[in-house]
Amino acid sequence: MKFNQQDLKMLRNPLIGFGVALILLTLLVSYAENRKNTAEQALQAQQSQLNQARQRFQTSGQEKESIIKYLPVYQHMISDGFIGEERRIEWVDNLRSIHQQKKLFNINYSIGMQEEYKPTFALNVGAFKLHRSVMKLELAMLHEGDLLTLIEALDAQQTAPFILRQCEITRLSGAKINALNPNMLASCELDWLTIREPQANGATP
Repeated sequence: MKFNQQDLKMLRNPLIGFGVALILLTLLVSYAENRKNTAEQALQAQQSQLNQARQRFQTSGQEKESIIKYLPVYQHMISDGFIGEERRIEWVDNLRSIHQQKKLFNINYSIGMQEEYKPTFALNVGAFKLHRSVMKLELAMLHEGDLLTLIEALDAQQTAPFILRQCEITRLSGAKINALNPNMLASCELDWLTIREPQANGATP
């Protein structure tokens, strides 16, 4: 089939229209594909955010359960003086109270400076810092039972925990065995333990 010049002139506008339509169609397909990819990426991002939010919610729920479970214990430890600043005045007051209530002989004591403590036994305190203050204690006794009375009474007090490191018992020279005078002396060392809460911004106590 042959086209003359007049036929080509007649087909020119339809061909141009068809070419423009084809270009527009290609652009529309490309735009739709880009929109689809953008929508998929946005959906994936939203899904990721949703998963993260769900994970945080689950984690916060677990943390809340842990807080509810252990908060009374934590508060009790603070009340007893195990967590926080050491309470030397309370320790001394308890000694004096026990001395009077149990009718013990003379008690002499001294408390050293507080220091960070790393026990030989396994102990996980997390970000907390374990400290100790060494108390040197001398107790004049009628018999060994006086020392047991003192230690048991200290342990029964609502105070920070302590570790009895060592005790040496010696007999007083020239002492008479009777209920009015001591004839033995106990020299002991105790570790009073306290836990410091983590300091903010890496500050050191």
